[in-house]
Amino acid sequence: MKLKTAPWIFTASCPSIIGTVDVVTRYMAQAGNYVDEIHSFDDRESGLFFIRIEFLPQNADFNEATFKAEFAERAAEFSMDWSLTAPNHKPKVAIMVSKYDHCLNDLLYRFRTGQLNIDVTVIISNHPDLEDLAKWHGIPYYHLPITAETKLEQEAKVRALIEEYDTELVVLARYMQVLSPSMCEYLDGRAINIHHSLLPGFKGARPYHQAWEKGVKMVGATAHYVNNDLDEGPIISQGIQVVNHAHYAEDLIAKGQDIERVTLFNAVKCHVEKRVFLNGKRTVVFGG
Repeated sequence: MKLKTAPWIFTASCPSIIGTVDVVTRYMAQAGNYVDEIHSFDDRESGLFFIRIEFLPQNADFNEATFKAEFAERAAEFSMDWSLTAPNHKPKVAIMVSKYDHCLNDLLYRFRTGQLNIDVTVIISNHPDLEDLAKWHGIPYYHLPITAETKLEQEAKVRALIEEYDTELVVLARYMQVLSPSMCEYLDGRAINIHHSLLPGFKGARPYHQAWEKGVKMVGATAHYVNNDLDEGPIISQGIQVVNHAHYAEDLIAKGQDIERVTLFNAVKCHVEKRVFLNGKRTVVFGG
């Protein structure tokens, strides 16, 4: 009978060759680790293999260092890039936000109630509006104004805070600024952004009002990793909702904000649970 404890998480990727699943599962069995959840995917386009396992050590003397040393020898044969995450690990998260508070409020609530296994260590904003919300949660809040002339200087301060708080993930919870190419490169693979998704696409000011004028029948949101292509980074999660002629612009905004907060939560949760793998410009996302 398996011991009931919080699971360890094992993830790996490597070239697609025979024996990739076997080398992992065989070691798990030999080491006395009960595999509680397993997902794998072999991408015939990229020629890469991806695997994620949640496992429960059945030996009371389970040792992380021993696991890493023993499995490293086997992984080397497959050129495997792999990681092991302890059950008690809470990634340190920095949240960046401007004035809209719906995504920030949602993330802080889920953080406070334990729905998100993260440690929100700092909130950074280009406006002072949400400082009281941060203070209520006991989280440091930094107001760093930005203009076109001070953009690089402001981003340097943001980087310093990210380093100071040992940040593992940056969440752009409706941070209404375009990051510079150097900042995008700095945050590659460890920053998640959320934005509206409307068909057809509406850019510029008041997108929901533009959408209402065109009579859209669907609103949505996309959460993705940040890269230098504006709002076009590798997608993690998306959400949609059907609307009709009875929904006015303000209704579309309200529904859009609801979808944004849930979609961003899903993306952050998948990331911190190690369910997301970068696969070129795309992602592999294993559901829970």
